[in-house]
Amino acid sequence: MIEKITKKQEVNDHNPPLGVRGYKHIFIDLDDTLWDFHANAQAALEEIYDNHQLYKHFDSFEHYFTMYAKRNLELWELYGKGEITKEFLNFERFSHPLVQVGAGNVEIAEQIGREFLEMLPTKTLLIPHAKELLDYLYPKYPLTIISNGFIEVQYKKLSSSNLEHYFTHIVLSEGAKALKPDQRIYEYAMQLNSATASECLMIGDSYEADIVGARNAGIDQVFYQPSLTSPEKPATYRIETLEDIFKIL
Repeated sequence: MIEKITKKQEVNDHNPPLGVRGYKHIFIDLDDTLWDFHANAQAALEEIYDNHQLYKHFDSFEHYFTMYAKRNLELWELYGKGEITKEFLNFERFSHPLVQVGAGNVEIAEQIGREFLEMLPTKTLLIPHAKELLDYLYPKYPLTIISNGFIEVQYKKLSSSNLEHYFTHIVLSEGAKALKPDQRIYEYAMQLNSATASECLMIGDSYEADIVGARNAGIDQVFYQPSLTSPEKPATYRIETLEDIFKIL
C-alpha cells in the first residue's frame, strides 16, 4: 500500500503526483529500512543472554529484551539530538536492564556492550524486499546510505550482508560531523553526489531523523511504515512495504 499525500494536503510542487519528479539520486537509511536492526539485535542479544547467564536475573529473554529495546530507543533519540555520546549510549542500554532488576554491574554492562558491537554486524537479516529493492534501484540511480550508526559497526553490517557494493557513497554521522535530523548531514551527502535537493529522494523509517531531516534540507522523502500508522505525519510518500517504492521510481 502506498500513500502519496494525506487527505488534507493538495498536490503541489512539494507533493507531486506519482512519477512526476525526475529523481537522480537516492538516499537510504540503513537500520530498520534495509537491515533489520530489531531482529538482528534480538538474535545477538539472545546469544549474549545465554553466555552471561542473565536468565538468573530475568523472568525470560523477552523480559530482558523488552527492557533493553525500550531504553535503546530512548537513547538513540537523545544521541540523534547530540545530547549523549555513543559511548554512553552503548553502556547505558545494557546497564539499564541490569539495574532495573537489582543486578547492576558496570563491568558486565561494559563487557556486554563490547560483545554486542562485535556480534551485531555479523547478523544478516534484512527487511523484507530490501534486496529486491536494491537490485531494482542500483542500475538506475547512484545510491547513498545516510546513517547515524556507529562507523565501526555500519561498514561491517553492509559487508556481512553483501550490500556494500550497491552504494556509491556511505555517509555516517561521525564522518559528516552531523547527526540526522540535522540538515547538514543531508547537505554533506548532496555535496558528495554533486546533487541538488530537488534531484534527491530520501527513504527511511524514522520520522524525525529521516523524514523531518530530509524535508528540512529540501529533499523529498519516502516514509517507510510497515503499519502506516500516524497518518497525520506528512511526508512526500508513505509506504507500507519496500515493494511500494517500485510504484514511485
